Amino acid sequence: MVELYSKHVFHVAYSVLHDSKEAEDAAQEAFVQVYKSLPQYRNEGFKTWLSRIALHKALDIKRKQDRRPAELIDVAQSLVQLPSPDEDVLARLIREEQTVELSQKIAQLPEQHRDIIQAYYMQGKTYDQIAQETQVALKTVESRLYRARLWIRNHWKEEEWR
Repeated sequence: MVELYSKHVFHVAYSVLHDSKEAEDAAQEAFVQVYKSLPQYRNEGFKTWLSRIALHKALDIKRKQDRRPAELIDVAQSLVQLPSPDEDVLARLIREEQTVELSQKIAQLPEQHRDIIQAYYMQGKTYDQIAQETQVALKTVESRLYRARLWIRNHWKEEEWR
């Protein structure tokens, strides 16, 4: 089970934590939790169940990071995290929840599409940067991104990608 799903679980955790070491820890905790929870498994979609557990473990780790003692938090960093007076707290929470949901959906994309979507949209890389990192031609990056977008349009409901 670990060999089959480890990459997927890692990607789910990484989409929340953005740190490979923390994502590895979350993935390991997720598999331990799955093992402990197998008697309660109700024959629903196993991969979905596993993804949900991985997501919750990653969120737990993220919450622990956010609860660091006050003396360890840089004042400038805490000011950056405060919402601006113009930003509605509810709107920010909704946006954060949508970001988590989108990250989960992206983690479920086929690998060739997931990588290009994450690089371009989530990491903000340019076509040139992606081409250099993957050592492919610029036109290849363009066509892969086009095919990934097409796959999303064909497989997701419109409200899931808008």
